[in-house]
Amino acid sequence: MNLFINGFNIFLIMIVSFLFTIILTPIVRGIAMRIGAMDKPNKRKVQDVPIASMGGLAIFLSFLLSYMIFAPVNTQIVPVMIGAFIIILTGIIDDINPLRAREKLIGQLIAALIVTIYGGIAIEHVQLFGHIISFGIFSYPLTILFIVAIMNAIDLADGLDGLAAGTTTIYFITTAVIGYIMSDLSGINVIFCLILAGSCLGFLMYNFAPASIYMGDTGSLFLGYMISVISLVGFKTTTITSLIVPIVMLFVPIIDTLLAMERRLLKGQSVGDADREHLHHQLLKKTKSVTMTVLIMYVINGLFSMVSIMYVTGHKQTSMILYAILLVLFLILIFTTDVLFEHKKKDKNEN
Repeated sequence: MNLFINGFNIFLIMIVSFLFTIILTPIVRGIAMRIGAMDKPNKRKVQDVPIASMGGLAIFLSFLLSYMIFAPVNTQIVPVMIGAFIIILTGIIDDINPLRAREKLIGQLIAALIVTIYGGIAIEHVQLFGHIISFGIFSYPLTILFIVAIMNAIDLADGLDGLAAGTTTIYFITTAVIGYIMSDLSGINVIFCLILAGSCLGFLMYNFAPASIYMGDTGSLFLGYMISVISLVGFKTTTITSLIVPIVMLFVPIIDTLLAMERRLLKGQSVGDADREHLHHQLLKKTKSVTMTVLIMYVINGLFSMVSIMYVTGHKQTSMILYAILLVLFLILIFTTDVLFEHKKKDKNEN
């Protein structure tokens, strides 16, 4: 059983990145408090007191240090890192002095353009049931849309203590396991996932309820960015499996993002407007507990990830049945909340 990648034990990679974040997070918290990167209470926030934000900087620094130690030299990482620096800078600025949605979008688009145009990373084609589907001139626009969409999905998922950090940890561990199963231990993706999983777990020590620091947009945008890049690098040998599986593992935050867009458009609001009607907020109304709500979200994401592992191990028919069952159960959960129809109730009350 090979537990080594690039000459290092896979658990050592996670432990070192975990410890880096454990050490760096209190330092970043002190910096955040000094420069005013604080998440202050308002009608859209759950907390009652100001909490240090910008914690994603600790995750990024841990990733950077761990990459320098464990990862092989790879020219493809240059555009990825340039894009990451832009995302981190955008997040830091937003955590200190909140930007408008369109201003954050500019930073996201610049990072996505660097990865696609300079890095040459794009969804050029997909192999579906023996047939090659080429995207032609739509390759780059589709890739840019994918990167920006995943960043915003993770950003919107960062609404409760430990939610985004835990959700992304589940994704990174699952993707690393899939890479191991598919004997892709030489790939940069697996190293990325192990490092980021360890970094997120370290941050969870401070971010799980009751959180002493939030990752802020510095963290949520960076993690969304890395998830999209990891998925795209896998698309160099694109099949329907490598296309669908990463999306399915992020099914909950992606669907929640789409529902948020639907709510805001029906209200006549901008899709960038924030609210407290996300699925995790709706569950919080029922459970009255941040910890319980976050654990429920972990379980839902974990189940989709477990089925994804089954899918790549060859149990495709069984996996498709389980996917369908999970989808039905998830839809039932959604319809037990006001995540879709809250705007209608408000309209009736106003009349």
